[in-house]
Amino acid sequence: MVGDGALRALPLDGAGGRRGTNLPAMGDFNQSVILEAVRRAPQGLSRVELAEATGLSAQTVSNISRRLLDADLISEAGKEVSGPGKPRTILRLNPGGRFALGAHLDPTVTTVVLLDLAGSVIARERIGTPLQQRPDEVIDAIAATAERLLIDSGIDRSRLAGLGVAAPGPIDPVAGALVGPPNLQGWHRVAVRDELRLRSGMEVVVDKDVTAAAVAEKWAAASGAGSGSFVFLYVGTGIGAGIVVDGEVVRGSADNAGEVGHIVVDPGGPECTCGSRGCVAVTCTPEALVREWWGLGGRSADRGATDTEAIDGAFTLLAAEAGSGDPLAVLVLERAAMRFARLLAVMTNLLDVDRVVLGGPFLTPISALMMSTVPVELEGLRAARGIHPLGVGTSALGDDVAAIGAAALILDRTLSPQTRSLMLPAILA
Repeated sequence: MVGDGALRALPLDGAGGRRGTNLPAMGDFNQSVILEAVRRAPQGLSRVELAEATGLSAQTVSNISRRLLDADLISEAGKEVSGPGKPRTILRLNPGGRFALGAHLDPTVTTVVLLDLAGSVIARERIGTPLQQRPDEVIDAIAATAERLLIDSGIDRSRLAGLGVAAPGPIDPVAGALVGPPNLQGWHRVAVRDELRLRSGMEVVVDKDVTAAAVAEKWAAASGAGSGSFVFLYVGTGIGAGIVVDGEVVRGSADNAGEVGHIVVDPGGPECTCGSRGCVAVTCTPEALVREWWGLGGRSADRGATDTEAIDGAFTLLAAEAGSGDPLAVLVLERAAMRFARLLAVMTNLLDVDRVVLGGPFLTPISALMMSTVPVELEGLRAARGIHPLGVGTSALGDDVAAIGAAALILDRTLSPQTRSLMLPAILA
């Protein structure tokens, strides 16, 4: 637990470097710890309760609380009598203290939202992203939409933390660019981050949509629901996974963790471009399920195969037919649920998380069937089922989860405690 004094130098790591702590960074970290504790307690906390919850000294809590009050990130919300002694002042989050914009770049539709510090959506707008549209046109539209939401909301620009962008991976985190996104033709190496900074004048971060979805669940979900360790299975045009361990998002060495497309979930399934059979990419995506449905019904399996809008419409019809009891549609989605359970078994056995969250725009119409099958099948495949329970549920954030996550990326990176911020580059003794 982080205290007031300097931390001892950590042992030499495997590369021969010494990992140390940066005292100014530790102060920022402690401030984030205090803010996070207040944010996760809607009823508010006193300074005494904050000291108990964080392990920081009363003086440190008092100093940091004053800074957060001066920055309008928290507010005093009356006094509370708790036992002998004078009443304690309750500190609560100030939702209007900071705001962030988020954009989800999707092959079919781009969603832009404005989020407050509590994770509530203040405004949102959707714009089309047809395949024939050039990247510069889409980037112009995102910048214009973000500016419009900010102006229409009447929010002071000084309270805006920035603009986050959630996009299909893989991404180049250094260049802030997409790298060959399979469903966004013409977007290879487009410098989305820098182009949006130039057009909007805002601070911009770019991350994978699956990572953004996990951040949304961590930040904007109901108090306490986003803590702990979980896997977020994102069902969009593609399938990916966001990972949170001990309250921190796992991004990997190049911010591309969660690429699960080539995990085999149906060994007898169709051949994948990677050479294996039955990968997630060719058995679980909306396009794959539509193709399977068409094939079982004797319809052309290649109709609209590269048209994301046609796939979107066909998948909606597939879900509706399954809901009406059509046996072929039900069979396709039951098979999909089994494959999702196998995929999640691989991840939960590897990571030993507390829970699984299912979400994304294509999950919504099939969520009832998924939730009737996936938890039961997954439980039978878990190695730790006799040791601890695994919660399985759907995200409460709906179809906008990646856009909300994009905005939460900004808030999370600037305001949440990140242990990596304590580390300096390796220094030889």
